[in-house]
Amino acid sequence: MIAATSAPDLELLSVTKRFDSFTAVDNVNLKVGRGEFVAIMGPSGCGKTTLLRILAGLEMVTSGQLHIRDKDVSDVPVNLRSTRLVWQNYALFPHLDVAGNIAFGLTLKAHDKAIVAGKVRAMADLVGLSDFLGRRIGQLSGGQKQRVALARALVTEPEILLLDEPLSALDAHLRIRMQGELRRIQRQLGMSFIYVTHNQIEAFSMADRVVVMNKGRIEQIDTPEEMYARPKTEFVARFVGSNNLFPGRVHSIEPDHAVIHCAHGQVNVATQTPPTVGTPVFVVVQGDKMTSAPTGLAHENRVDATLRGREYAGSHNIYLMDLIDGTEVKLTSQATLPIEINAPVSAYFAAEHATLIEGSA
Repeated sequence: MIAATSAPDLELLSVTKRFDSFTAVDNVNLKVGRGEFVAIMGPSGCGKTTLLRILAGLEMVTSGQLHIRDKDVSDVPVNLRSTRLVWQNYALFPHLDVAGNIAFGLTLKAHDKAIVAGKVRAMADLVGLSDFLGRRIGQLSGGQKQRVALARALVTEPEILLLDEPLSALDAHLRIRMQGELRRIQRQLGMSFIYVTHNQIEAFSMADRVVVMNKGRIEQIDTPEEMYARPKTEFVARFVGSNNLFPGRVHSIEPDHAVIHCAHGQVNVATQTPPTVGTPVFVVVQGDKMTSAPTGLAHENRVDATLRGREYAGSHNIYLMDLIDGTEVKLTSQATLPIEINAPVSAYFAAEHATLIEGSA
């Protein structure tokens, strides 16, 4: 992450957007440092695209303030914003060649033709399109079109680049390549990127911080590593990664762990700041922290279940099991376990591989 200067690139202060009686964005506070790559993700209808449109100036806030580098731009129209938006469908001009598309934003204001040509060439070099400047849009692949859209937005030198699921139309192999390209370009320019996506892998592989939204609100803002290892709410725990959640109550606090009573039995969780006894909680364990054999670690947990299915995911297998109370458990393993479907199975996890989040009574 590029170090922040005196003022953040972007700050949202209690931003709310309502459409009649529907609240699409609800009291959102967010600060983005200089040169930071922030990914915003969540389910359909969570408010992430509306939030991006507010940043772009395509929607005005109902209440709250939006600051870009300490300037209040809450009421500034889209054409006067120092942001540019890369659309999901690219929105390129088919009657123009690559050079014409890249130069379009510069031609809206008076620029010397030689300066425009120089900026277009430099941007084409940056995104790897130097050999395609004379081609029409219809002659390009999906990945090349995405690069043109990116170059067209960047050539105007915005302070913040906004990206609305720009890789969603690409095939899986090309998406992976373009993730690396986007991160390289962002680091090279030192520009803040705000990236909206449904794709968890995209968000976690590129972003300095990830924002998870739900029902118009921010559930958690964290680094990918912190969010994956320590989700803060039940929604994030279910939405991110492949977590197992066991509802229960804090039964006792021991010197080096908490004891949680769950419907299927007792669970030990290593925690430095446990909730008080009697607090309803969820025990959260990542699927790749579950094992099919005991490891012998202190306060190790065992859950007895029935194997219901196996999903092959290329580099690993996902085993789906049901506990006696109906709770589903996911165990991720690189090995193929010699267990028949509908057969009894036991899974194990260490106390230090579990975390607690408070639940509802």
